[in-house]
Amino acid sequence: MARRAALATALVSALTATVPAQHVADDHSRHEAMRHYRAGQELMASERFDRAAEEFTKAVQYDQLFTLAHYFLGQAYGNQQRYPSAIKAYKSCIEACRAIYSLRQTNRFEAEKHRDDEIRALRETVAVARAQATHSPGSGLGLRATQLEQQMQNLERDRSSIDGPFQPPAEVLLALGSALFHNDQIDQAEFEWLAAIQVNPSIGEAHNNLAVLYMRTGRLSRAVEELRLAERNGVRVNPQFKKDLKQAMASR
Repeated sequence: MARRAALATALVSALTATVPAQHVADDHSRHEAMRHYRAGQELMASERFDRAAEEFTKAVQYDQLFTLAHYFLGQAYGNQQRYPSAIKAYKSCIEACRAIYSLRQTNRFEAEKHRDDEIRALRETVAVARAQATHSPGSGLGLRATQLEQQMQNLERDRSSIDGPFQPPAEVLLALGSALFHNDQIDQAEFEWLAAIQVNPSIGEAHNNLAVLYMRTGRLSRAVEELRLAERNGVRVNPQFKKDLKQAMASR
């Protein structure tokens, strides 16, 4: 209960925090940001993650509010196991999301234009990922395309509910938690995964990750519950993990 109360307090604090002034990119800068973003996506598809990180970095230099570029910069760093850099990128993504939310209060047209550009960019990325998955079945590209489609749906949903309170995207919180977990920041990882579930209770990957974390930290009953929620929300849980958890419960 104390952890849940702390989480709620932290989220309220995030909603009321003063957002630093952000530079809104002009049309030329947005064009250049998009060009580097597309180059980064091509490099991600070919698993050239170091080069992809360079392109996404250039994209956010041109457009500080390009949330997708921040997010995929974190993905590129994570694939290189550069977890502190990935953590920084995901946090920057959340701050960019918060800045766009604040921009809606003063310049809704500009904010919606920015969001439309991102949806268009992600739609292109999904189309490319789907085409690649068709030509390389069993490569894992199909899962990536599905995840990208989910992000696009969330962006569109976010656009349709602009009058609600600010919430960080659940997928970014999920990714941030994973980077923290790999960086051995276990408590912080748990915090972010719980926050992701508060935003989107059906995000099965967060439930799955919490199940692993809880088993690792000896909280077996909670691990069982999170495992159940992960499967209920469509995650194919590792059979060995299920077996190990069952054995751990039996030996209590």
